[in-house]
Parts: sequence; structure tokens; C-alpha cells
Amino acid sequence: MRRRAGVLLGLSCGVGVSVQARINGDLGDRLHDGIAAALISFGSGLILLLLAVCFSARMRSGLAQIRRAVRTGPLHWWQLLGGFCGAFFVACQGLTVATIGVTALTIAVVAGQLSSGLVVDRWGLGPAGVTPVTPVRLGAAALAIGAVCLAALGRSGGSDTGGGAVYLLIALPALAGIGLAWQQAVNGRVAAVGGPLPATTINFATGTFGLVLVQLVQLTRIGWPEEFPTEPWLYLGGLIGVFFIAVAALVVRWIGVLLFGLTSVSGQLVGSVVIDVVVPSGAGLSAAVFIGCGLTLVAAAVAVLAQGRARA
Repeated sequence: MRRRAGVLLGLSCGVGVSVQARINGDLGDRLHDGIAAALISFGSGLILLLLAVCFSARMRSGLAQIRRAVRTGPLHWWQLLGGFCGAFFVACQGLTVATIGVTALTIAVVAGQLSSGLVVDRWGLGPAGVTPVTPVRLGAAALAIGAVCLAALGRSGGSDTGGGAVYLLIALPALAGIGLAWQQAVNGRVAAVGGPLPATTINFATGTFGLVLVQLVQLTRIGWPEEFPTEPWLYLGGLIGVFFIAVAALVVRWIGVLLFGLTSVSGQLVGSVVIDVVVPSGAGLSAAVFIGCGLTLVAAAVAVLAQGRARA
């Protein structure tokens, strides 16, 4: 039951990430400052969580348990720093989507996330413990990466973005994807002690702190954005991030980092198709997109069945 629920929640997280990438990318483009967009996204999520802490004795108790666990030894202080990786990922959305598009960002993030997910599971950094790298799991990850590349090919329509700067912009979300697997693992450890929402609060607090420091440096270079857009939907990235981090911290305890990555990737592809149908932009849908989505869903199903047999 937990495995099935984890897969469904992972798919939901993926859909949320595709929507969040579109929102934060548009906000960063409108502000001409991707770091400011990331700070708004993370900061608004932190405000929501702090309000919840004020009204929830359970969340306050969870935060106290996490503090005691760090002091007495079950948790290490560095396991509270997953928010820095999340902040870097959200900053990459605001910095790169307008230039390379959501598809290219997805390719880079997924390649980094699934590759590092194998290592994170093998080393047992997540709360699910050590998960061996079997040929089936390795093949499922490779199939998912190939499927995402195929879908990206269809979305790009063969356009040439060109320029050395574009390769750098693609490398940034790849590094963010590597960090996401580690973030999900350590957040899962923290959530196992204090609960998903307290773990999410710590994640957003550390991420917001990191973004504030970067934005202070940014202010000395380009100053604060002159005008903020008035559309309310451009400020929903933080709410989506709260949902994603809280669910990820819970689900990785059930299905592991790699499998969560596979299911969330499937959700990202499905979400991208829905977004292109409802709010078209850039390259239209193509047969390659649908084939890529199908292959990724197959990869996630293979990983689910393989992990289920291993546990049995």
C-alpha cells in the first residue's frame, strides 16, 4: 500500500514541479532576475510554513524532536542543509527556463537526479537504507534518461539555441539535479525524526537564508527589480514547493530516492504535456513527446516491480 501510494504521490510531485518551473521561469523573466524569483518562491513558502508552526503544536513538537536529535546524535547538523540544494534548483528555474526552456531544464535535472539517486540509494543516505544497484534498476534509470531526451527532442523542434553560454545554463540544472537526490535523502532522514512538515520548514529556512545571501550580492550588481508583475499565479511557486518538499520527505522513506525520481520524472513529462495543451508556448507537441512519456512511465513501472520483488 505504501509503495503504491508513494508512486502516486511521486507522480503528483512531478506535475507540481513542471508547473513550478513554468511559474518561476516566467517570474524570473518578468523581473529580469532569476535569483529574486527564487527568493520570492522560497520566501513565500517559508512564510506559509511559519504560520503553520504558530498554529500547530504538532509541528512545534516535531521541530523540538529534530533539535534534540541533532544535539544527541541520531541526526547530523549537515543533514539539515538540504534546503540549499532546493534553493539552487529553484534559482536554476528562474535563471535558465527563459533561455533554454522547460524541456532542456528537465533533461539536465533528470540526468543529474537519476544518476545521483543510484549512488544515494547504494550508500544508504536516505531513510529507506541501502538499496543495491541491480541491473534492472540501472536499466530503468537509463531508460528514463533516454526517454526524457527523446521527449526533449520533440519539444525543441530541432531549434538551435547555440552559444557557449547555453551549455553553461544546461550544466547548472544538471548540478541541481545531482543535489536534489541528496536533498531528498537527507530531508527524508529529518522527516523520519520530526515529521514531513517540520522537515520542510527547516528545508525552506536554510534555502531562504542561502538565497538572501546571494540576493544581497546581486543587489550590489544590478539592484532590486524595478517593477513586480501583478498576476497572482506568478507567486504560487512557493506553495507548490512546500507540497513537493513535504511529500518528497515522506515518500522517499517508502520507495527510495531513485524510484521517487523515476515517478516524479513521469509526472513532470505528463505535466508538461498538459501545460502545452492548456497554455501553449514554444514548440508544440509531437509524437516524440508522447513516446518519451510512455517510455518513462514504463521505466517507473519496471523499477516499482523490481523493488517490490526485492522486498518480497
